[in-house]
Amino acid sequence: MYLPSPYRAVLRTPHACGAFAASLAGRLCYGIVSLSLTLTLTAGGRGYGFAGLVMALFGLAVVLVSPSRAWMIDRHGPRRALPPMTAGFAASLVAIAVIPPRPGADDTAIVLLAVASGACAPPLGVVMRALWSMLASDRDILQTAYSLDGVAEELLYTAGPVITGVITVAAVPAVGLLVSAGLAIAGTGLFLRSPALRHWPASGIGTAPDTTARAQGTARGILVLALVTGGIGLCLGGLGLILVAFSQARHDPAAVAWIEAALSAGSAVGGLGYGAVTWRISAPRRLALLVTGLVLILAVAGLSPGLLVLALLIGLAGTLVSPALATAYTLADSLVSPAARNRAGNWVNSGYNAGSATGAVLSGQLAGHLPPAACLSALAAPALLAVVPLLRTRAEGTSPGH
Repeated sequence: MYLPSPYRAVLRTPHACGAFAASLAGRLCYGIVSLSLTLTLTAGGRGYGFAGLVMALFGLAVVLVSPSRAWMIDRHGPRRALPPMTAGFAASLVAIAVIPPRPGADDTAIVLLAVASGACAPPLGVVMRALWSMLASDRDILQTAYSLDGVAEELLYTAGPVITGVITVAAVPAVGLLVSAGLAIAGTGLFLRSPALRHWPASGIGTAPDTTARAQGTARGILVLALVTGGIGLCLGGLGLILVAFSQARHDPAAVAWIEAALSAGSAVGGLGYGAVTWRISAPRRLALLVTGLVLILAVAGLSPGLLVLALLIGLAGTLVSPALATAYTLADSLVSPAARNRAGNWVNSGYNAGSATGAVLSGQLAGHLPPAACLSALAAPALLAVVPLLRTRAEGTSPGH
């Protein structure tokens, strides 16, 4: 299979392929765990309300504890910080899986275990993106690496529910939790054995607080990027429910599956194409254009006369998602010292996750009071507002092509 030159350069980076493959194996657990946990709880007779509460607390724990996990990794290094996180995550999932599938006295234990698993979730994606920036001696290929990483992660989240479905048919949903735990342990273990981790900065470097004006400017820049990715997450987190409402209004509720597939396919195609190009426009302005384009396309999509037009527009919007996130990670990397890249990437990632969770909740409120077109516009507006401070952000040492 022919690969464009930038992708060949990325895959030829010494030790990168092994670390990347191991991190993907570990990250696959996140594509499986959410649906497996929901199905495990509901199959045992617990209500959807309880399952929704557990999933909300799991997601909240992931977001709220992520800065502490990032600090621990920067302070102690992945080889010391990731094993206890992974062990706690896996042990919590196994404990939930073996709890008897009947509602009652064990509900409190399930809630506490779900919070514990979210708090311990090993951030393999964030760590791998930080490692990419350390492995890529040629900075021209860093954005290609981020694009490849984003596309691969998108495919994992697409494959995860399919794998969960197969597990549920062949066994019981709780087995999906055991598979998630096994993937986390195996993937993390293989990742930590990679020689690529020799490039990680020595433990403790760069953890002391910096009160200089440059550090304050860096913090503002990272905050702006987190707000931008939060806006993207808000759009996409609420999109699923809006698509359901749109499809039901046109008496074809099953159409939501292939419309969401169009989004994923568009994101994969856009990410691969974006990573193969050397751009002349500066990264902050490029990110602003990508986010603006995403918002405008989603707003127009809400006015679609039919499901086919909606699917085409959603697929077109998808082509901008992976490029926007890849650019945000590249900008975050350029703003900080090598020892702080993991924390910077974590803020960008946490912004997206927080926005996605907020979008899921907000869309439920909007869908009951507004037509789908207005819902999409309301979800997209914050992303457009986040572009304004982005235009004032300048990444130190980032050339226009990066």
